[in-house]
This record gives sequence, structure tokens and C-alpha cells, in this order.
Amino acid sequence: MSTGNRKNIDDFISKIKSQHQVQLDIDQLYQKIKQGDKASLSKAITLVESTRSEDIVLAHQLLEKCLPSSTTTKRIAITGIPGVGKSTFINSFAQQLVADGQKVAVLSVDPSSSISKGSILGDKTRMDDIAHMENVYIRPTATGATLGGVHLNTREVILLCEAAGYDHILVETVGVGQSEYLVQSMTDIMIVMLLPGSGDTLQGIKRGIMEAADIILINKADQFPKAAVDQTVTDYKQAMHLLASKPNRWTVQVLGTSAFEEASIQSVIAVMKKYFDHVLLNGSYLDQRKLQWREWFNSSIGWATHEVLKSKGIDIDHTAINLNELPPAKALNAIKKLLH
Repeated sequence: MSTGNRKNIDDFISKIKSQHQVQLDIDQLYQKIKQGDKASLSKAITLVESTRSEDIVLAHQLLEKCLPSSTTTKRIAITGIPGVGKSTFINSFAQQLVADGQKVAVLSVDPSSSISKGSILGDKTRMDDIAHMENVYIRPTATGATLGGVHLNTREVILLCEAAGYDHILVETVGVGQSEYLVQSMTDIMIVMLLPGSGDTLQGIKRGIMEAADIILINKADQFPKAAVDQTVTDYKQAMHLLASKPNRWTVQVLGTSAFEEASIQSVIAVMKKYFDHVLLNGSYLDQRKLQWREWFNSSIGWATHEVLKSKGIDIDHTAINLNELPPAKALNAIKKLLH
């Protein structure tokens, strides 16, 4: 056998061994995640957030192992204007859930720095009471360039947390904006937090986010006059009657809350339980999960197309563009050329 042939065989065997070792590493990572190892969960999330081609392949292998997704977890979106007290509320909310025997994952999505692209607010620093709890996992993530108040890979992170056995997954978004309700496409219930007195500016609240709300909390009730809190609750209850009925036939609940009062937190948990009892009974819980899967598939089409074009040597990011070409038509022609 020639030296060249021997080298080719050795290289081939080395690649096979390398691929086998990578698969073993993914298997081990998955097993540690299932065992509740937080360090392994963090490693897995870093993997799915990576944009490197080799990491994307490994991330998909790992996510496949996490299927089918759990249908017993509660995916909870918590949103509201900056300063409304989301992090403080979550700190108390998660403590109570843990006291009730639940495991809680908090995906805290922070605004991104335009310079470093990293997280600005660092919500983990405002959740001191739960940050070191055994049954709580907190993952601060920057939004990057993603619209909708969530990170590009929030869905994948939710799937990993479910595989790790977390009963409640709280997705804290960056605040109410034009596309904030996108988070509804990946969660089971939407909690919108507002401040007392915000009923005076009700017209300024985006209709989309209000239609997405399942529970509205008028927060910091302990810091405002009771009359102001009660009036705001009344304003939003009346406003909800003007919106179309929800497909799941749930009546939106509006509560005055304080993150520092246990009875207030218990009231929120009771209403949330009532909501899940309602959607489980009428079957809309599973319908919503199927819709989430469809939304994930549809949102992946653009990324998948980009990756296929790149694999065929068509570099979309550096495609020549001029003002005399309509971008959608240019993109459509590129895909047509690939298919032909």
C-alpha cells in the first residue's frame, strides 16, 4: 500500500473517530441536562445561540434528542414597560412557585448594547433571592437584532429548559413595543404588567399587545393611592370588553398587584392556575402548542433558505444590490435560480 493511500485511510478513520466522539459528547451533554445539571444546560444554550455552522449542526442534534417537547410545562411570557417592576415581580413570583414544589427557569431577555451587542440591564442582579436557589435557573440573554422583545433562539432555549425538567418557564421580555406580542407565538400565557394611572393613556397602548394579554397586572399597587389602582383596574377591565373574544374563550383578568405582598403573588398564581385549568379542559392548550410549532417552522424558512443558498455558493449577505432592483424580487430570483 502506498504512503499516500495509507494517509488517506488514516485521515478517513480519524474523521470517523472525531464524528463519533462529537456524538458521544452530545449524548453526554443531553444526559447531564436531563439530570438537571445547570452548567450543562448553560453550555447547551450557548451552543444553540452560536452562529457557527458546525455548532448549528450539533445544536440540531441535541435539540432532536429533546423531542418530543413536554406538554406539562407552563411557558409564561411576562412583559411590560421598562420600570414597571417585572424583575422584582419575577423574583417574588418564582420564590412562591418554588415554595409550592415547582422548578422554575427564568429567561430574562435584555436590550442589547449597540456597541458590544451584549446585555445592558443584567436582570440577574435584580433577582438576588432566587439567583442561587437549587430549583431556579436564570439565563440573561441579549435581544441582538431580533424584533419582538425576545432572542432569536428563545424557542430552542425553552425546549432545552423543558428537557431539564423545569415546570414553569418565565420569559421576561424587554418591554411593550410594536412587535412585543411576538412572544405570544412561543408561550402559553401572556402576563402584561402596567402601572397605576396608565388607564389615562390607554389609547397609547398597542392594540396587539392588549389582544395578546391573558392576565393584566397593575403593579406597584403598594406605592400608589388605592383609588388610583382601583380606577386603573376598572379602566382596563372595560377596555378588554371592547376587544374581540379570545379563541380559547378565556376572559382576560385584571389585578392590582404588589411584588412585596405574598397574598398578592398568591392571587396571581391562583388566576394563572384557573387559566391553565380552563385551556386544558377545552383543549386549546394543545392547540396553542401546535400553533407555536407551526410559527417556529414558518419563522425558520427564511433562515433555512439562507443556509441552503450559502451551501450552494450564493452569499446572500454580499449579494450586489442597487436601488433599481426590488429586494423581494431579487431574493425570489435567487431562489428560482437555485431550484432550476
